Amino acid sequence: MTNRSAGAADTTLEVTDLRKTFGDHAAVDGVSFTLAPGGSLGIVGESGCGKTTTARMLVGLATPDSGSIRVGGHERATRTGNRAERLARAREIQMVFQDPYLSLDPRIAVGECVDEVLRLHFGTLTKDQRAARVAELLDQVGLGAREATALPKALSGGQRQRVAIARALAAEPTVLILDEAVAALDVSIQAQILELLAGIRRDAGVGFLFVSHDLAVVRHITDDVVVLRAGRIVEAGGTNEVLTNPRHPYTRLLLDSVPRVGWDPAKIAADRRALAAEGAR
Repeated sequence: MTNRSAGAADTTLEVTDLRKTFGDHAAVDGVSFTLAPGGSLGIVGESGCGKTTTARMLVGLATPDSGSIRVGGHERATRTGNRAERLARAREIQMVFQDPYLSLDPRIAVGECVDEVLRLHFGTLTKDQRAARVAELLDQVGLGAREATALPKALSGGQRQRVAIARALAAEPTVLILDEAVAALDVSIQAQILELLAGIRRDAGVGFLFVSHDLAVVRHITDDVVVLRAGRIVEAGGTNEVLTNPRHPYTRLLLDSVPRVGWDPAKIAADRRALAAEGAR
């Protein structure tokens, strides 16, 4: 990574009372959390709990109905028509999606995908400087000159995810959101990507927001965690504490739902029904 400004290095993500509705359904309802500079926060819960909607609002792909999203004290929850401000916001928070193939342009080579970000955000760089930076970014994620000239379809799923990470890092973000970023990968490739992310966080000081339903992955990669249920946070704290000594019944249900020796799916189903009935009262 190139040197970041002191202001960017001191930035913290602050989310306060975030809310998003679709019709009469509150997908996200009063969500608040903070991400320390260089920290790693997990957002966990079942499908439909609001975690991806939250991530989309943070990155600017959806507009909150109410609430605040601040990076370095600067509000970004409201829309802006100013191009310079939109670019500045895009640099602050980048996102890596579950399926990298859908987020990469299939018509252009990998190196050009990364170069496109540099041309957009760092217009003063010369062509040679951009080429050197592209090579540096690809090397950082374990890719080389051969992959740089390849189209996304010629790469494996793990390689494409590495390209997506390199492209996100090209903007030199303060926060990197990873939305189920290893869910579609083989277990061995997952381990490689998680190790890669740990190294990037250590070396570049980028803050991670890891959106996942996989509690084993969250335990490995995050310091803190928030548990979402029906759009609301039901439990939050240090990852090890929350996942080892959960206090909320829903968190315990998530942990109990992970298959292991002695796992009883009938009991899990019964517990789920009981929790749903309790929530309805």
